[in-house]
Amino acid sequence: RDDAPLKTKVHEDHFLLLSEKGGLRIPNMLMPRLMNNHGNFIGSLGNVVRFLASEAENLGVEIYPGFAGDEVLYGDKGEVVGVATGDMGVGRDGHPKDSFTRGMELKGKYTIFAEGARGSLTKQLLAKYDLCANSEPQKFGIGFKELWRIPKEKHKDGLVQHSFGWPLAADTGGGSFLYHFDDDLVSIGFVVHLNYSNPTLSPFDEFQRFKTHPMIAPTLEGGERLSYGARALTEGGWQSVPKLVMPGGALVGCAAGFMNVPRIKGSHNAIVSGILCAEHVAAAIGEGRAHDAVDAYDAAWRASEIGRDLKPVRNVKPLWSKYGTYVGAPLFGLDMWTNELFGFSFFGTLKHGKADYETLKPLS
Repeated sequence: RDDAPLKTKVHEDHFLLLSEKGGLRIPNMLMPRLMNNHGNFIGSLGNVVRFLASEAENLGVEIYPGFAGDEVLYGDKGEVVGVATGDMGVGRDGHPKDSFTRGMELKGKYTIFAEGARGSLTKQLLAKYDLCANSEPQKFGIGFKELWRIPKEKHKDGLVQHSFGWPLAADTGGGSFLYHFDDDLVSIGFVVHLNYSNPTLSPFDEFQRFKTHPMIAPTLEGGERLSYGARALTEGGWQSVPKLVMPGGALVGCAAGFMNVPRIKGSHNAIVSGILCAEHVAAAIGEGRAHDAVDAYDAAWRASEIGRDLKPVRNVKPLWSKYGTYVGAPLFGLDMWTNELFGFSFFGTLKHGKADYETLKPLS
């Protein structure tokens, strides 16, 4: 469709291992095919979301931008029956202002939670229904992203570039992305895994250092930063996905933990999980059900496109965490190849062990 927000196809993939003053481009032939981005599209996720919102509203969906879910609503038997939004127009003293608006109660037969990583309502549900009882601890990262407009002569439409290594120490996981798209735009980002041990490490400052690297800085030189942001990421993958359903509710997207760590991508699985969950919820409603657990959705995701995306990379994070960049990367690269070629891993399915906060060393 001409009005679709995705215009730029990926034409070129670069994978870099950076040192302080230089770097090595890893030949594409050495990269597992699942890391190949050719044929994918580059675009603004914000524009994609706005486009999808418009399509949904045309189908009769009501969207309430600017209103956050403040409270999970429960029925008499402890089932989820909806959410309530927060009150608006409350002063600093806690008293209503002239603009005060009472929050709304939004109720339904089923409530789907798509809050992203570490959502406030999702955390309550995980605890209340003990949804993590049979999964590994969830792992997290912090990601920074900036949108730049660069000089036309430096822009390479359709170029996708990923890197790991400097400025992070060998025992700290993370990496970067740099995408060229649309009208001389570049999206540049940096991710730091939050199981680092150094208490003085500042992920934001590492991102700023990264942009000074001799293989990165020339792209941005003479350009203009247009916008910036940051967000938490779920990185536990296959073995950290909790039980996805509870009476009356379900988790999708990064609330469920569906990000692919080596690809630094989760939007595709968020969309697929929404579709998968909706199909099973619609079937349940069609059977006259309401406010029960849609167990068929929880049972289906591992055999779906999501499972096929996450299972081959399930050992990337634990190998990286245990052995660091220079030993862990060859090991998880080999593991991805064996999963892709032969459908198995020499390592089986590794455990994450400690939660992220347990790895931080005291300052003194």
